[in-house]
Amino acid sequence: MNTLRNKVQLIGNLGNKPEIITLESGKKLAKFSIATNENYKNAQGEKVTNTEWHNLVAWGKTAEIAENYLEKGKEIAIEGKLTTRSYDDKDGNKRSITEVVVSELLLLGTK
Repeated sequence: MNTLRNKVQLIGNLGNKPEIITLESGKKLAKFSIATNENYKNAQGEKVTNTEWHNLVAWGKTAEIAENYLEKGKEIAIEGKLTTRSYDDKDGNKRSITEVVVSELLLLGTK
């Protein structure tokens, strides 16, 4: 059960091509987001689609795969863990962001 403590699995579509950052060490970081959709019918019987956006980061080989194969709109499945980090924005305000650190990445859909 320990492996289930902080585990996220998502299937969604990429919002944009990943932003790739190469660190001084040569290690790569990919930042990207995916949209997941949930459909349901409201009290009036109308179909409603709720879209959630998820911020993702990938490191190393997974970042290289993202750089080489991911394009805007592609459907992917990911597995990873949730992390929250804080930073100061350009105005000096303290901000925090929750991201999924991707450990597994699978391309879905047509080739």
